[in-house]
Amino acid sequence: MTRLRRLSADWPDRRTTAARASPILLGVSEHASALEVVDLCRSFAGRRAVDGLSFNVLTGEVLGFLGPNGAGKTTTIRMCLHLIRPTSGRVRVFGDDVWAGRARSLNRVGCLIESPAVLPFMSGRENLEFVRRARGGLSADAVGKALTTVGLSDRARDRVATYSLGMRQRLGLALALVGDPDLVILDEPANGLDPAGIVEMRDLLRRLAATGMAVLVSSHVLREVEEICDRVVIINRGRLVREGAVTDLLKVSGQFVVQVADPVAALTALKATGWGGTAGLRDGRVLAPSPTGRGSDLASFLSQAGHPPETLAEDRRELEELFLELTHEEGSAR
Repeated sequence: MTRLRRLSADWPDRRTTAARASPILLGVSEHASALEVVDLCRSFAGRRAVDGLSFNVLTGEVLGFLGPNGAGKTTTIRMCLHLIRPTSGRVRVFGDDVWAGRARSLNRVGCLIESPAVLPFMSGRENLEFVRRARGGLSADAVGKALTTVGLSDRARDRVATYSLGMRQRLGLALALVGDPDLVILDEPANGLDPAGIVEMRDLLRRLAATGMAVLVSSHVLREVEEICDRVVIINRGRLVREGAVTDLLKVSGQFVVQVADPVAALTALKATGWGGTAGLRDGRVLAPSPTGRGSDLASFLSQAGHPPETLAEDRRELEELFLELTHEEGSAR
């Protein structure tokens, strides 16, 4: 049973968001790299558009590839896909150096770059069938499975000229998936989607990763990146400025946000301890450390002090805040 067949069977229940996949649970080494970018550089007319960039994408994960306009994201993606030759550096796809040989491993890659390249006078199915025949070696049912996966089966015979922007974007994703790839590279996949479509796209990409596929997503919708991605790579002016797991990058060490019935009284109790001197209030909630670093011990203290928490969560910053901070600092330093 192929990956798309499994996805197609799951697609009708769109209300269910797939749990984040773990490469270990999938039986795949967490160090298995689908894509490796090593010291990649590209110059245009003497200007470095990509400058010594290195990162990788693991099987079974969704990696967010972020940067402001002009940061070098699209140039990097095109070098990974054998569309722009690097000035220096290497790109490996499943261990195969893309620029050293015939890059056969690119047959295992699906991509959606900017606006989907579709023929508007043909139907969605005909567009996919055209790609299937051009690539060769794909089964006859590959088109139907890709259409079902992206939720376009009911409009498959309609001309693309009648599609909305969001439908064209989903068709572009179907074009990326028609070959049942092991790595997909997507540039702004949520472009043109309404809120419901964005949720469906989020669910679909998590489902793809859950099958062991590696997913690289370049997007400006940072809230969605925060929700969907396991790790992020942030670049600016062609250079890497931060890389890491989303949960680690957004964590504010040792702080918890607590909702209690009387936040002022709870804050007074915290300030009276030796470890709670840094506690404060934020938007009507208590922001405080834990005596041990664990949220359960903070909750226990507050309960014993007569202020049982209604909610307690680790304090996290938003990805947008981190992104703007990093790209502004990097821009100011150069």
